[in-house]
Amino acid sequence: MNGRIKITGILFVVTMSLAAQGVGFPIEKQEAVKGVLKKYVDLGVPGLSLAVYNEQMGLWSHAEGLANLENRTPLTTGHMHYLQSISKTYMAVVILQLYEKGKLKLEDPLVQYLDYPWLKSIKGVDKITLKMLLNHTSGLPEYSTDPLLVSRIIQDPLTVLNVPEMLSYIQGKPLDFEPGSKYSYRNTNFGLLSLIADKITGDHIAYMEKELFEKLKLKSTYVLSKDNIDHDLNLVDAYWDVLLESIPTNISKLQRANVSSMKGDDGMVASSEDAVLFLKGLISGKLLAPKTLELMQEWVLSEEGERKYGLGITYYDLETTYGLGHSGGGIGAGCVLIYLPELESIVFIATNFNTMMESPIRKKAENLQMDILMALFM
Repeated sequence: MNGRIKITGILFVVTMSLAAQGVGFPIEKQEAVKGVLKKYVDLGVPGLSLAVYNEQMGLWSHAEGLANLENRTPLTTGHMHYLQSISKTYMAVVILQLYEKGKLKLEDPLVQYLDYPWLKSIKGVDKITLKMLLNHTSGLPEYSTDPLLVSRIIQDPLTVLNVPEMLSYIQGKPLDFEPGSKYSYRNTNFGLLSLIADKITGDHIAYMEKELFEKLKLKSTYVLSKDNIDHDLNLVDAYWDVLLESIPTNISKLQRANVSSMKGDDGMVASSEDAVLFLKGLISGKLLAPKTLELMQEWVLSEEGERKYGLGITYYDLETTYGLGHSGGGIGAGCVLIYLPELESIVFIATNFNTMMESPIRKKAENLQMDILMALFM
């Protein structure tokens, strides 16, 4: 799911021409996309789902493959998918809404809101602001790759941890760099933001349900937790080619427990159409004021000078156009949600297969995103 997407210069012209016809997504485009999805399912990807919205052509979704391999359960557009790190955009919206309401300032120091001993044990943490958490310039170490935490999860994979337990594994570690001096993506940042949102709202999940899900009428979007981990959410099963032999293994219980343990940086599930409707609601101003949306797009640059990350959203350089959104990867899932301003389109692509680690199947699917976008807009 991480292959570089290339779009030819005629995409915009073609898309606008189709939109002017007012015919919805043309059958030939639908069939082309279906063909791409089927191609990758035939190459070993268990299931693939797509939803696309265009300002003139409306919303269309499709799914190929299986939600469960063992029972041969077909994947449908009604199934929910793990959003993985796309959850960061939702978390950023919560923080920015609280900013708009005067509940916090982006330049406030992190330690103004949180006083965990494991956090205060980090030298220089008092220099980190909320904005630095949002744009990944905090310098905090990564909690999710700590060997002790990884060992704990592997040896007790079905236990749902809480966010402070997960984040406590950064205790006593040095900062990776001086806060604010450069960009480096860290899940730690958004885990901490979830705790700050809890501190201010009392329960950031309840807040999110009211101010995001209900406001946008998202009926198939949830935050996984210890309370609903066993509920029938019409959620896809998750697969990983553990032995690297192109044989996907069902790891759904591990995937659910792992995702249920994370908040802010991960933790969410949604249907493909709900994911698109969230981003549509965000960019159309239903969740944040225009000035705050502009603030989200104050891009942090990489060391090479490339635009990388705003406040909870990624900048995608797509050769002849660009995109705004987020991607997510996990041990049993992967997805991308992207807004293409020049094409007036939003695309969500999801799979129920591991996208974090190399495998023969993942290697075969490295051009998946590019092929889907070409089929949609060429």
